[in-house]
Amino acid sequence: MDLSYTPEEQEFRARLREWLAKVLPGLPPKPSPDDWPGRRAYDLGWQRMLYDAGYAGLHWPADAGGRGATPTQHLIFLEETEKAGAPYVGANFVGLLHAGPTIAAEGSAEQRARWLPPVLRGEEVWCQGFSEPDAGSDLAALRTRAWRDGDDYVVSGSKIWTSHAEVADWCELLVRTDPKAPKHRGISWLAMPMDAPGITVRPLRTLAGSTEFAEVFLDEVRVPVANRVGEENDGWRVTMVTLSFERGTAFVGEVVACRRVLGELAREARKNGRWDDVPLRRRLGRLNAEFRALWRLTQWNVSESERSGGVPGVGGSVFKLSYSRARQDLYDAAADVLGPEALDLDSPWTLDRLSSLSYTIAAGTSQIQRNIVAERILGLPKGR
Repeated sequence: MDLSYTPEEQEFRARLREWLAKVLPGLPPKPSPDDWPGRRAYDLGWQRMLYDAGYAGLHWPADAGGRGATPTQHLIFLEETEKAGAPYVGANFVGLLHAGPTIAAEGSAEQRARWLPPVLRGEEVWCQGFSEPDAGSDLAALRTRAWRDGDDYVVSGSKIWTSHAEVADWCELLVRTDPKAPKHRGISWLAMPMDAPGITVRPLRTLAGSTEFAEVFLDEVRVPVANRVGEENDGWRVTMVTLSFERGTAFVGEVVACRRVLGELAREARKNGRWDDVPLRRRLGRLNAEFRALWRLTQWNVSESERSGGVPGVGGSVFKLSYSRARQDLYDAAADVLGPEALDLDSPWTLDRLSSLSYTIAAGTSQIQRNIVAERILGLPKGR
């Protein structure tokens, strides 16, 4: 991994900075966190601006509609947009970081042509229909059933923690297509239109008061067989591709955000007198070292994914495991720096701290990540 920047990469950074400085002051105000139609419009509008400027799907392969940029250019883009305070992907999260890369890697030419351009242009939103109420952390224990009826699958079951289901056009959906097969071998990956008859969406309110998740109930929903990505009953392998993106590269921008937050905490500690607390300073210093190490790990993971054909490897689980803990430690430290202000429910610090609690669960629990690291990296025997 070469951590130096070429003249071309430095020029790319300068152009991006210039563009961000030009367009960000003209953005409309962010909508209320509870205004999901407004948030969808805001996020799609930003995505369209990126597309028109040539920055959408920067690291996607050219034949998937992207620019085929180098991993280093992708990291420069994430660094500069976060430092400039540009909008994050928001409601586009699943389409841009999970479903889109999976379809780019595993989809047919027709599927890539149908689904990828609308994601990049900011025209369609995706949600994720993986987790189920009775499966817990065992994703392969899903029960949502799909049976063939001519050119369609007929799908019945339910999903939970379905990200952005309220405003989504499509859902990356895992279904069981062979109930007699071993649980990892009877699963298929479908793209389900969210306006199909038989779909009921029930929003879930989180600890932080937001409703970006929902329960989704499926009552004999018809999904064309042509919407299956990969072969029938090969969905577990396709799912591992999706999860590798979710754990390996989807959190990259958030590492930059955490480093920015850490800097804000240090400045606040100097202002309010907490900087004189030697253990607190030591704690912030350790967090600085951790996030710098995580950024280097991110660079390694992105470079490794490029060498392996664009799909991140199991190193993403190392990153996810470390990042989840470090993010929670960061907001615990924020509570020490801010004191009573950290209990203000209207404070963004409080909301971010509550949100941080979910990171040891989201995208695969820390227990699952430890198993992956133990078995697939360290070569330890599987637990009984």
